[in-house]
Amino acid sequence: MARTKSSSQWLRRHVTDPFVKQAQKDGYRSRSAYKLTELDQRDKLFRPGMQVMDLGSAPGGWSQVAGRLVGAKGRVLATDILPMDPLANVDFIQGDFTDEAIVQQIHDWLQGTKFDLIVSDIAPNITGIDSADQASSMYFLELALDTVRKTLKPGAAFVAKMFQGEGSDAYLKELRKSFEKVSIRKPAASRPESREVYIVAKGFRDT
Repeated sequence: MARTKSSSQWLRRHVTDPFVKQAQKDGYRSRSAYKLTELDQRDKLFRPGMQVMDLGSAPGGWSQVAGRLVGAKGRVLATDILPMDPLANVDFIQGDFTDEAIVQQIHDWLQGTKFDLIVSDIAPNITGIDSADQASSMYFLELALDTVRKTLKPGAAFVAKMFQGEGSDAYLKELRKSFEKVSIRKPAASRPESREVYIVAKGFRDT
């Protein structure tokens, strides 16, 4: 099957991407690991011994970073509808994090506690139709926020990818109802031409 012009451009950009090359050298599963690393360096998100959830974790780039940063005394729970190979300091639940059975597995894992930090680099399958892709992206963020409100400790933080566009301003307004401070970041590993940004929400108010 012949490649389309856009897929050929993506492949060429991917192969020459310095973050892709660095990820291969450092043993990371994806270039996205550097996005979370930079966010942590700027916003001091992680500390040893934390309990962290990674929503939409496959192939595991963010879980890999989280597992290393929380250390042997920390715990990371990753979840995705796709399979993910094992990682040190990371437990994995495969399935839809909004499904009742998966929600129960998450609560069983927590054993009556809550998360110190929830991160999400989740993105919908891209259709190429901007309005539909944006709507899907915002829907995932709304689902993530619902999970955050149920499982995050008071005072804790939430980090997520967001595509700027229809619905993003309204989402930020809603997020500010639950967090003391909400910041927008654009890590160096996030391609300049992308509408992708990262939300860093701190000081969760469990109301």
